[in-house]
Amino acid sequence: MGEFVELEAQDGVRMPWNVLPGTKQESSNCVVPVSAIYTPIKPFPNMPVLPYSPLRCRACRSILNPFCTVDFSAKIWICPFCFQRNQFPPHYASISDDNLPAELFSQYTTIEFEDPQTISSSAPSPMIFMFVVDTCMIEEEMAFLKSALSQAIELLHENSLVGLITFGTLVHVHELGFGEITKTYVFKGSKDVSKEQLLEQMGFFLKKPKPPTGVIAGAKDGLSADSISRFLLPASQCEFTLNSVLEELQKDPWPVPPDQRASRCTSTALSVAACLLGACVPGSGARILAFIGGPSTEGLGAIVSKNLSEPIRSHKDLDKDSAPYYHKAVKFYEGLAKQLVHQGHVLDLFACALDQVGVAELKVAVEKTGGLVVLAESFGHSVFKDSLRRIFQSGDHDLGLSSNGIFEVNCSKDIKVQGIIGPCASLEKKGPLCSDTVVGQGNTSAWKMCGLDKATTLCLIFEIAKKDSPDATAQQPSSYQFYFQFLTYYQHSSGQMRLRVTTLSRRWVAGPGSSQDLIAGFDQEAAAVAMARLVSFKMENEAEFDPIRWLDKALIHICARFGDYQKDSPSSFSLSSRLSIFPQFMFHLRRSQFVQVFNNSPDETAYFRVILNRENVANSAVMIQPSLISYSFHSGPEPALLDVAAIAADRILLLDSYFTVVIFHGATIAQWRKAGYHNQPEHQAFAQLLQAPHDDADEIIKERFPVPRLVICDQHGSQARFLLAKLNPSATYNSDSLLPGGDVLFTDDVSFEVFLDHLQRLAVQ
Repeated sequence: MGEFVELEAQDGVRMPWNVLPGTKQESSNCVVPVSAIYTPIKPFPNMPVLPYSPLRCRACRSILNPFCTVDFSAKIWICPFCFQRNQFPPHYASISDDNLPAELFSQYTTIEFEDPQTISSSAPSPMIFMFVVDTCMIEEEMAFLKSALSQAIELLHENSLVGLITFGTLVHVHELGFGEITKTYVFKGSKDVSKEQLLEQMGFFLKKPKPPTGVIAGAKDGLSADSISRFLLPASQCEFTLNSVLEELQKDPWPVPPDQRASRCTSTALSVAACLLGACVPGSGARILAFIGGPSTEGLGAIVSKNLSEPIRSHKDLDKDSAPYYHKAVKFYEGLAKQLVHQGHVLDLFACALDQVGVAELKVAVEKTGGLVVLAESFGHSVFKDSLRRIFQSGDHDLGLSSNGIFEVNCSKDIKVQGIIGPCASLEKKGPLCSDTVVGQGNTSAWKMCGLDKATTLCLIFEIAKKDSPDATAQQPSSYQFYFQFLTYYQHSSGQMRLRVTTLSRRWVAGPGSSQDLIAGFDQEAAAVAMARLVSFKMENEAEFDPIRWLDKALIHICARFGDYQKDSPSSFSLSSRLSIFPQFMFHLRRSQFVQVFNNSPDETAYFRVILNRENVANSAVMIQPSLISYSFHSGPEPALLDVAAIAADRILLLDSYFTVVIFHGATIAQWRKAGYHNQPEHQAFAQLLQAPHDDADEIIKERFPVPRLVICDQHGSQARFLLAKLNPSATYNSDSLLPGGDVLFTDDVSFEVFLDHLQRLAVQ
């Protein structure tokens, strides 16, 4: 794995196949798709930022890179993608073998250009935040939310523009620029408002009449700056007004009968926020931060009726198509997503309630705009409070929020792009690069990323289009390379526009002896993550799809293709070390929350998938197969097998499953702790043993967004389920050999050993 992590540290890319199958047939035999998991704006300390515009190829518009062939005497460069010969412009006249421009240095396969115009132009545009706050909550929740919001407002940069909308039965747009008294515009929650009606009713055309034609778009087109600053003000000017509005904020005053849910018009409030930002600040990287404390029951995006006798949709209802509100709400949010992508704005979602709030319906709008999502049980929970703080904090662990991204891809002519699974929206740029098979956001070679941050990661799925098996003698060995170029044009968190260019080259092989080469370049972690994104996508988009069967067939096919065995002899089966952990990843993926939706609500499943689809390989691998570290008196912290056998009475275990971090004390350790031994000076070593997992857990939590839930539990306690659910059930209630001080799992799930046994039997047939 080491060398793949090094490649990622240079370019931010991990590929399941680092030696590519050379033909269409060969690649379909490989099962795991040819794909790239790419973090577009991953920070690299040594990457140069060049203060000039890049050189582009005349034919295919790809950018000058280290893989171009350069003729220094004739001042010509040849594009590796389309073989076009390009002349260097006059300001490159002095280049030679010893005097290369940075973009031709072999180590700078990833490089950034900063547009000279934007550097010299006026001050960078400020960040814009529109807070959309639910008021249909009990007083206690309101208090938690108000306290978290006022802390967030203190952390805002003084130039950031801020707006506030609150909603319950009605939608209230607060005019923060009217400082003398609090002033709000009220809209009916059950009625959708168009942009024109909104502007008319909010008095945008009182001083400056409405232009007779054309689109109304911000201060340049049809609106006066004064009217915009009534609703969007710099944080430094409106902090006092904003805090006083929040202090006075009451729970929704409309009476709720005891047999009914509160009337909550989430969709109308989000629609009003989108229209207001679309009219005032289109094209800016504005973010709508929605704080939602319960299910939407009013408007086009309602997910359930007000009658409490009617339960909120479950996975079973969605499978049977008996969720009456679901399709209408999804259709509404698809429309909202399209509007936000067109405006360049982002929707961030904070869903904090014991009930479902509609994340499953909202998912499309969050994902297409590149928004963040946080799901917690209450606004008082550390998962919510710490995650909200992380969004606004600057320093080492800031998220590096950037906006207005456009992502483009270019590759050798034998490769086509099927699509991207991840937080982006297709720009419908069709061309010869597009495959007929569409996966995720496809049918295009350019995508819009309204919001992106340091960790945002895309999974690009490719197709090898080369039909014939190549005649090795006729071709020059040098042409056994496929090239890829990823371009990310985005507004950096400093406000400057930048272009990040990553160019990759990968060798391809075909023909009878290619298996060994393919195995040598196989990255099992990246392959597991690509399969996880693909299976989640298929589960959401293909009717009657059976994920377990699909994963099992894929795994059997790979083992049969790349394993060493004699036919029909399971005991002779072995896998190369390059493939040996892959079956284990697939075993845990089959049991993970991405595939097993039982015991999870549609909201939770949607939340897990949104985060899987935007995280890098290392983090996604932990979601699929959690890491387990064991602490004991006999040895320092050491990795333990994710197995029930890891539990012992005198051990502490630290489980990291990405969404939860669990510190689990063995029975003896728990007894000693309850007896207070760690407070006695002669038991210093025990105190240190108890503290070590807490320190490591803090390190994990500090680096992660959304902040994971920390669970501290003891063996045989009720919360131990957070650990037990993730362990391989090698010892269950009906197995013979039990370890003293260990534990058993009450489950009928098969263990990894049985799974592997069946796999070997099927692979050798």
